[in-house]
Amino acid sequence: MKKAERLFDFLDWQLEQFPKKDMLAAKEGEQWVSYSTSRVKELTSQLARGMMKLGISGKDMTVENQDKIGLISASRPEWLILDLACQQTGAVLCPIYPTTHVNEIEFILKEAAVRHLFVSGKEVVDKILSVRNKLPELESVYCFDKTESFIYWKDILATDGSFEQELELTRKNIRSSDCATIIYTSGTTGLPKGVMLSHGNIVSNVHNAKSSFPFENDSTLKALSFLPLNHIFERMISYVYMASGISIYYAESMESIGDNLKEVKPNLFTTVPRLLEKVYDKIVTKGSELNGVKKKLFFWALDLANRYDNEKKGTISYRLQLILARKLIFSKWKEALGNHIHFIVTGGAACQVRLIRIFTAAGIPIYEGYGPTENSPAITVNRKAKGGTRFGSVGMVLEGQEVKIEPDGEICVKGPSVMLGYYKRPELTAETIIDGWLHTGDIGVFDGPYLRITDRKKELFKTSGGKYVAPQPIENRLKESPYVEQIMVVGANEKFVGALIVPSFPNLREWMMKNNLTFHSEADAIENISVKNLYRELLDAFNLYFNPVEQVKKFELLEREWSIESGELTPTLKIKRKVIEEKYRGEINRIYGRQD
Repeated sequence: MKKAERLFDFLDWQLEQFPKKDMLAAKEGEQWVSYSTSRVKELTSQLARGMMKLGISGKDMTVENQDKIGLISASRPEWLILDLACQQTGAVLCPIYPTTHVNEIEFILKEAAVRHLFVSGKEVVDKILSVRNKLPELESVYCFDKTESFIYWKDILATDGSFEQELELTRKNIRSSDCATIIYTSGTTGLPKGVMLSHGNIVSNVHNAKSSFPFENDSTLKALSFLPLNHIFERMISYVYMASGISIYYAESMESIGDNLKEVKPNLFTTVPRLLEKVYDKIVTKGSELNGVKKKLFFWALDLANRYDNEKKGTISYRLQLILARKLIFSKWKEALGNHIHFIVTGGAACQVRLIRIFTAAGIPIYEGYGPTENSPAITVNRKAKGGTRFGSVGMVLEGQEVKIEPDGEICVKGPSVMLGYYKRPELTAETIIDGWLHTGDIGVFDGPYLRITDRKKELFKTSGGKYVAPQPIENRLKESPYVEQIMVVGANEKFVGALIVPSFPNLREWMMKNNLTFHSEADAIENISVKNLYRELLDAFNLYFNPVEQVKKFELLEREWSIESGELTPTLKIKRKVIEEKYRGEINRIYGRQD
């Protein structure tokens, strides 16, 4: 079979090259249920033909005339099966995060003129029921779970062999340049934008990521998938898994990842930095609870890992100590991850360098990559090959792409993965893609062949003194403290830089106990003068790493963690700066000595 050109070609490739008994797997009740490659092919075909029975098609295959299919569901085998089925009918899949606010869901379904919608989960069903009468273009809703409200998805499968010829003809006529999906980026401000990606956009990114990283073909490997498939990073990686013969096991939920890792024993997974931070914080908290020799050994090992440099061998003494630390301490970390992890790939946001350094030293390599939805998404990735990784960078440019840095520091990319454009937003498309170059909005520099991201162009702010401040490096540095759970730097048009800080309350509670301070509640703790002095001392210590204009002069502690549900985080766990600024206007005013 020739090299894949359309996304659904990857399914045929796997069926021909390495058909698997467990191409996809998910837990149903207490049991893991596997879907073989041939079963996925069968279900995909039946669903595609069933959709064609309903009149769903690509018509003349222009984006405007392609039918739009909505999907609001957590990641599960049915998600990918629907995705592959839509691709073969010529329809455009428009996935939406299940955590998206109902008003935003209504906006997306209306703008995309979604005709048919697939959902799962009671919360999602309730959201759709609440706005169903406001969506006149929405003809029908199907559910992956059996419910009284909507049609069960398997009820539309064409199991009788009908529409086989029609489907085969449609498949042949689909080109790599045809739009495969519209992904609405949540963004940190304003209304979501629909990113149009063609088959060729994503397929090229899969091929280039697979060869650059590289992902070798290995049908013995298993991956645990827990990031939302709505995110192009996890979706593109899923096609990489398909093309490489790697089985995909879907975690039950974010809360069950720990148990699922031990059950599945995966060889790899992808993640976002926020989850790595939480895993690391739990490990350190447990280490702090040890006593005597065990505690000393734990922090001895942690100190060794903190000094690890993948580009330098280190002394013989250091190397021998690290071998011992891996056996005594870090082997337990690997056991918690299922004991079979070869590596982890992270993306979606900047990852703290110390986490990558420590986990890699522990024998759990973490490779950071970078790229926006608009580039399908990967632009760069740190590589497995010797000399292919530099801590603090997002890696080298993928094969088949060009990258340049504009005079103002903005990263621009050109290549086959650059999006078709923003749906119904030609002016914005023209501002973003200039002479074939995608302007990412990210600021960066090259360190030899390695790209370093220094900030978001739109997140840079200027103080009232006219000095520019990049908040992200400051935030990432301060999050290294075990007492800082979340932080947002403020100071646009102000005299100095301030910060909103959400403490790591488990660690703060332990600190208070050690210092004979009573922890009554989060609200009470952040008002305690000793606690405020702790954070003042922390900031003073970290301020030494920054220029005077970048140093955090004043701060406010917050009692509640920011979340997707409460609206301060995007579905990919990035902070929504504008939302936080509005929600905590009073606290920001106090930082600058103003009345609320």
